[in-house]
Amino acid sequence: MQRIVPFVLAVLIALGLLSASLFVVDQRQFAVVFALGEIRQVIDKPGLHFKLPPPFQNVQYFDKRILTIDNPDIDRFITSEKLNVQVDTFVKWRIIEPKAFIRSVSGSEVIAADRISRSLRDALNNEIAKRTVAEVISGQREQFMEGVRAKVNEDAKQIGAAVVDVRLKRVDFAPEVQERVFDRMQSERKRVANERRATGAAESEKIRADADRQREIVLAEAYRDAQKVKGEGDAKASQLYAGAFGQDPQFAQFYRSLEAYRATFRNRGDVMVVDPSADFFKYLKGATPGAASAPARSK
Repeated sequence: MQRIVPFVLAVLIALGLLSASLFVVDQRQFAVVFALGEIRQVIDKPGLHFKLPPPFQNVQYFDKRILTIDNPDIDRFITSEKLNVQVDTFVKWRIIEPKAFIRSVSGSEVIAADRISRSLRDALNNEIAKRTVAEVISGQREQFMEGVRAKVNEDAKQIGAAVVDVRLKRVDFAPEVQERVFDRMQSERKRVANERRATGAAESEKIRADADRQREIVLAEAYRDAQKVKGEGDAKASQLYAGAFGQDPQFAQFYRSLEAYRATFRNRGDVMVVDPSADFFKYLKGATPGAASAPARSK
């Protein structure tokens, strides 16, 4: 037993030293090996690695993944129009140089996030001061955000980090200028609406006048064609009447007199003052035998 106990103790000590000398690096991490407080090695490949047992060497891990800075506070900036706007942003960043990260911010993600946030505020202030609200929101948004990202990324490299992306979550007017801006927008919309109504009314009058002109042209052409057809019909009828009446002039005279009597005495109240000996009453007074027999022969 006296020999076994020292052996077991030696094995346990050896296992403890071996366990303290081995460490595992995850694929999502950097591993920085320190020797007496100084950086000896940066390991970025995953797997099992060796080091000297403490207190000679120790290991500190840093995240390789993309991190997010989403500050709940909303910053205020002034545009080129001298309007106060409230801007809410978020930043995507990651650690790329662990040595520089440790030396500049003592390896603290909180300190690094604060440095990046201050750099972001400065970049936003410089870029927004050169643009209008419309350009920040839509007109030059891509160019604006790329300029901000480049500036913040340049500052982030000094602490061993890289800014992957910067985005605007919301851009609002400050409460004290919202009503004034909305009133101006409403007035502008009303002006545009009135211009479009006036343009529409002018176009409507133009279309209506053109339609009336075309209507008059169509009616005039139709009346012209109708009169032409009517004239041709009257001429044809006159020709037919002339041909028919030419065959028996006495019957034609008698027929026309009957038509005149019918038109004259259509109503009982019709009165006509004329000389009884006039030719108009020739067939009413009793015609001569030859004249009276003319209709009979024709019949």
